[in-house]
Amino acid sequence: MADIEVIALDETQFQVTVIDRQTTSHHVTVKSTYALQLTQGKISTAELVKQSFIFLLQREPNTSILRNFDLSVIAHYFPEYEQTIQHQ
Repeated sequence: MADIEVIALDETQFQVTVIDRQTTSHHVTVKSTYALQLTQGKISTAELVKQSFIFLLQREPNTSILRNFDLSVIAHYFPEYEQTIQHQ
């Protein structure tokens, strides 16, 4: 399994590094309202980002993950994303 490092740049922006066969870097934004909708405040936004990357890596290699994106975009590619994350 890949190592996932999440660094909060501020409350809504995160730098994510995925260390696998090939290391990739990603810039992720998360609106606070969207994070609250998904987590109900049970986990931090940084942990939400990490769980989201775990979700993505179960479906595609890190080299296929967008380099810059808003977290809400995941649901456009994977309709089950929000329900899966909310039930973790």
